[in-house]
Amino acid sequence: MKRLRLYGRVARLLAVLGVGVLLAGGVATVQRLGRHELAGLRQRLTRWYLQRLNGALPFRVEVHGTLPERPMLWVSNHVSWTDIPLLGMLSPLTFLSKAEVRTWPLAGWLAHQAGTLFIRRGSGDSALLQRRMADSLRSGRSVLVFPEGTTTDGRALRTFHGRLLGAAIDSGVAVQPVAISYRRAGESDHRIAPFIGDDDLLSHLLRLFAEDCLEVRIDLLAPLASLGLERAELARRAQLSVHAALFGTAPEQALAA
Repeated sequence: MKRLRLYGRVARLLAVLGVGVLLAGGVATVQRLGRHELAGLRQRLTRWYLQRLNGALPFRVEVHGTLPERPMLWVSNHVSWTDIPLLGMLSPLTFLSKAEVRTWPLAGWLAHQAGTLFIRRGSGDSALLQRRMADSLRSGRSVLVFPEGTTTDGRALRTFHGRLLGAAIDSGVAVQPVAISYRRAGESDHRIAPFIGDDDLLSHLLRLFAEDCLEVRIDLLAPLASLGLERAELARRAQLSVHAALFGTAPEQALAA
């Protein structure tokens, strides 16, 4: 029975990926022939597609809070690659991702066609990325970043780095803190959902699909005004907000470094 469930889920995922290839290929063709700026269309189509992709993933999702009605810089804790489709199905977003994702078979190409901004750690391109993010925000397109800079197993929150939050300050938009957590039978899941260490995408997918459905809670927290704040202070406030949602209110020194 477990094997049949795995095969069924894989087949459904492959069908959804096929739709993604056709959709992304169509957008790429229109972009190439028409030479039009399609950033807004990419966001809307990506949201539509991620809603279908999430239907192929073994999750039961609860969303708490209010979706923002204006462009914001979304900042979230980061547990797995699945954070991206789970958050991306909620609102049209431009994603920021590590450069390694661009090399993933198929998934990297789809992410590129969706308009993802890629960052290579230590390359010194954060200033350019900040300008591109600020341009997106000024144009009315929300952006999602994971300011921890890496994934965790969900048991602690790493320091939020403020360098990319400067895009919110530069463009005069608020920050939307988000907390995402994975649970199984009412308890936090630290074994199946996290995508950490030497994990590869295929192994993680097979592990995820072989198990029962995971419960996912997404908290859209109170937005934070960026006006007049330094990047470090804005990052600190976002980190405290997310930490409180995940683990309960705690003194700042309790946050994991």
